[in-house]
Amino acid sequence: MNRILIVEDEGTIARLIEVSLKRAGYACTVAHDGVAAADLIEAQDFDLALLDIMLPGLDGYELLEYLQPMGTPVIFITAKGSTRDRVRGLSLGADDYLVKPFEVEELLARVGAVLRRAGRGGQTLTAFGVTLDVVARQVTQNGSPVDLTPREFALLEQLMRNRGAALYRDVLYERVWGAELTDTRTLDLHIQRLRKKLGWQEQIETVYRVGYRLRREDDTPPARGK
Repeated sequence: MNRILIVEDEGTIARLIEVSLKRAGYACTVAHDGVAAADLIEAQDFDLALLDIMLPGLDGYELLEYLQPMGTPVIFITAKGSTRDRVRGLSLGADDYLVKPFEVEELLARVGAVLRRAGRGGQTLTAFGVTLDVVARQVTQNGSPVDLTPREFALLEQLMRNRGAALYRDVLYERVWGAELTDTRTLDLHIQRLRKKLGWQEQIETVYRVGYRLRREDDTPPARGK
């Protein structure tokens, strides 16, 4: 499980990021000022740091300098959205730059992309007794192998990486097929096959006018017939 440091002084935003990442299967540690973050960086190893720039104590640029010798990738998440600010952040060595306000789906996509580029992408994902091994390209359910096609595997990976989030049909299609969605039947058929192979009729939810969502284990399952 990837360990992510979140440094954000706005409590509401910090909580949103933490909850969203935990639902996606990441382990999160939160600091609300730069000094506390520096102490955590000295005491622990992190796979990724999400840094606000304007922080009490040490700012995000100074924390970036702390992290660079350790090879820890950094994403700036900040309200400083001008081209000049973006260029400065990336030029100093940040791996990505996300401007507030942001969509949770975009945050999760950027986190996953940076971790993969850094060679720190999650190796295994788990949900409801199913384990997906990203490197070995294998899926098991309660210890028994599950035979999936490459498209089914990629679709399951997207659902598991974004667990708890409703994913639009066109987003899923673009990530799995690498093209714009022109016919929903292909995606819907693959979802049906996944549900059947895994017995996930209730776990993979259809979100009206949006797409699909993999439930979290603490969610209440939908009532039958609804």
